[in-house]
Amino acid sequence: MALSTSRTINHFMKPLSAAVCATRRLSSDSTATITVETSLPFTSHNIDPPSPSVETSPKELMTFFKDMTEMRRMEIAADSLYKAKLIRGFCHLYDGQEAVAVGMEAAITKKDCIITAYRDHCIFLGRGGTLVESFAELMGRRDGCSRGKGGSMHFYKKENGFYGGHGIVGAQVPLGIGLAFAQKYKKEDYVTFAMYGDGAANQGQLFEALNMAALWDLPAILVCENNHYGMGTAEWRAAKSPAYYKRGDYVPGLRVDGMDVFAVKQACTFAKQHALKNGPIILEMDTYRYHGHSMSDPGSTYRTRDEISGVRQERDPVERIRSLILAHNIATEAELKDIEKENRKVVDEAIAKAKESPMPDPSELFTNVYVKGFGVEAYGADRKELRATLP
Repeated sequence: MALSTSRTINHFMKPLSAAVCATRRLSSDSTATITVETSLPFTSHNIDPPSPSVETSPKELMTFFKDMTEMRRMEIAADSLYKAKLIRGFCHLYDGQEAVAVGMEAAITKKDCIITAYRDHCIFLGRGGTLVESFAELMGRRDGCSRGKGGSMHFYKKENGFYGGHGIVGAQVPLGIGLAFAQKYKKEDYVTFAMYGDGAANQGQLFEALNMAALWDLPAILVCENNHYGMGTAEWRAAKSPAYYKRGDYVPGLRVDGMDVFAVKQACTFAKQHALKNGPIILEMDTYRYHGHSMSDPGSTYRTRDEISGVRQERDPVERIRSLILAHNIATEAELKDIEKENRKVVDEAIAKAKESPMPDPSELFTNVYVKGFGVEAYGADRKELRATLP
């Protein structure tokens, strides 16, 4: 049964269960089952794909909307803070890709591990990080998740299974395979998601790590967030074969609509089950970033503004969820606007609180560099004298 509620809804949804037709208002806290279809079918390599039918509930839909709009607002605010020179150095924004972070979290637990590259703010938030920790870290303040010493590229929350935030292109993937090795060695029923972009997909260390993961049947899920531009280079100019989900050859893979939170959720649920029983799998998330690669990149010199606006109109992950909520009569437009207004308020309050946090003490320059007991301290007027403490 095709929907005809509005033009916008048709843009963002495939046919749904008969529950759509219900005129009775569904409670936003309800856990009643709703079945939706993924926007596009999964494309698979060396494996049978999961079902395109995904179960959800009004409560989950509302949670997805709140989380994704909060992430979107955080990144827009970070853009403004950077332009105001309150955030310095590198800064890579995630707006447009929120469905990957939210859908992945919906499929796993905090005992599962995630490691990613430098576009990490929203992954951290999804792992249970706070807005205050995020903005404090972005502004180099002591209350940041890495004590103000890591900045945008080095968010971290080990207690919730988030291992960064890494600035070296592709270098996080071997570390992720190491996490998966530890999980198997300890006989844990958890997996590791090692995330990277299409720009990192040609890195040799990725294939070396994947080879070891396959040899040892490690519970590793390699997630390629393909936003189609590695810095300013289109994927087709950098990769002879941009079908990244097939890159594992002997390792199975899935191509997923990374702008559809339910496709991501379904794929990650499927991948976790596979990895625990059979070893590694590759997920290629077909997604899109609205901002440039980093803050020094306007993002419009190698792609047209029409291309960007076209993706916003046809595939935006937030608008897809909004359309589903309205179609199922779970909330009204006004109520969803109120959630977005509340998110703006919460983000503004977090920024104000983060600004109150002090800068790290200068002595912090020499901590977290060496193993405890093997530190080297620089001292003297010109900091040219060194003093080492040996055990």
